[in-house]
Amino acid sequence: MKIVFAASECVPFAKTGGLADVVGALGPELVKLGHEVTVYLPFYPRVRPHIQGELKYVVRSITIPFPHYNRFAGIVDGGKREGVQHYFVDCPEMFARPELYGTREGDYPDNAERFGLYCRAVLEATKQLGVPDVFHIHDWQASPLAIFLRNVYAADPILRKAAVVLTIHNAAYQGTFLPQTTEQLLLPWEIFTMDKVEQFDRFNFLKGGVVYSDILTTVSRKYAEEIQTPEFGENLDTVLRARSGDLRGILNGVDYEKWNPATDANLAAHYSADDLAGKAACRADLLRAFGLGNVERTTPVIGIVSRFATQKGFDLVAQIAGQLSDREVAVVAVGTGEPVLEKFFRDWAFWHRGNVAAKITYDDALAHKIEAGSDMFLMPSKYEPCGLNQIYSLKYGTVPIVRATGGLDDTIEEWNAEKATGTGFKFHGLDPLDLLAAIDRALSAFRDKESWTQLMRNGMARNYSWRQPAREYAAVYQEASRRRA
Repeated sequence: MKIVFAASECVPFAKTGGLADVVGALGPELVKLGHEVTVYLPFYPRVRPHIQGELKYVVRSITIPFPHYNRFAGIVDGGKREGVQHYFVDCPEMFARPELYGTREGDYPDNAERFGLYCRAVLEATKQLGVPDVFHIHDWQASPLAIFLRNVYAADPILRKAAVVLTIHNAAYQGTFLPQTTEQLLLPWEIFTMDKVEQFDRFNFLKGGVVYSDILTTVSRKYAEEIQTPEFGENLDTVLRARSGDLRGILNGVDYEKWNPATDANLAAHYSADDLAGKAACRADLLRAFGLGNVERTTPVIGIVSRFATQKGFDLVAQIAGQLSDREVAVVAVGTGEPVLEKFFRDWAFWHRGNVAAKITYDDALAHKIEAGSDMFLMPSKYEPCGLNQIYSLKYGTVPIVRATGGLDDTIEEWNAEKATGTGFKFHGLDPLDLLAAIDRALSAFRDKESWTQLMRNGMARNYSWRQPAREYAAVYQEASRRRA
């Protein structure tokens, strides 16, 4: 099949979160299955260093109409990587900006125009470079593609048989704009209704994607269930329940070429499930990097790599920080995020310098060191569509402690010491004491070294590569294409 990915992020070109990892990893796996995959991305400044030599334009100029003016976009050839063709939509006044979506002060006020232009440019480009069997669009930024396709381009003989699959990576981010966005994007006012794109008198990009796509997917089985409830649906639960028959939960995979303790170039020593000796050297290296060289060998180390956000559950951690610090445990954390939570980590590390350390930054090499050098990994998310760090942790023999939500619940099985089954520790609800109880269960299990080693190896034996998810996506593409035949 011919598949076009429309997404606002893709590694290695542009990344703010897990969306980029999915787009970058799924394509090559689909190519291995015999499919033809093309990725279209906005041409951000950070993309340029990844393109060798002079820019090659495969389409010199595409006219994108707006009510009182036109904009013009070119399509830059990014070449093939692992069999996947990459193209970039070049419109400097829209995308030549320091960040992808906005600054710390807020989103760019013209994001509706920016990503509306991007989506329409992708549709126009495919008419010259190859119309796919399926457009696979990702999140709110690419959702206008489905809206345009089923309205403005509904009668286009070249495009009308192309199917659309929408993946919702995080339902909390929807892209909502003023009602006048309908007119700005030259869409018919008839779609600005409750059953189409309108939501609380706003034009909702993601809702439009949900309404106009043939099949919907999200990034774990549990999250597919959760977003159909008022608690997790972010006010889209009604429209998602209406399309429940078209909604699939496909767990994200991970790149084991990058995340593998047997080969990871960031580590002080390599190790595997068969030979765990190198993990001790990784632990020592991690503690030195955080200035915790005096932590005893018998003291368990809890690692955190995250965006410091309330959604990630760190307000719960703040409420038990004092009690946790009284236990025999060390904590290392790296991340950035909400100022109040950055301050919490700074203060926690200041008052407990001997066993708590935090770096308010994002450092990929340090993230690898934390995965390898920690004994446990903490992810107390209030919701987590999929999550990747808990999967990395399993591979690195670092036992996850997670809240039972979304992909965390799907990937982590509660440890049962009697049966020697399970891969980590889970808690339910939003009571900080439930989180503390899960940590205490992990600390207790850590004291039995033989049992703990089995727990580590259980996790390391799990396989969450992209091979199986790619097959599941391929089946979804086939189904969506049949519906349009």
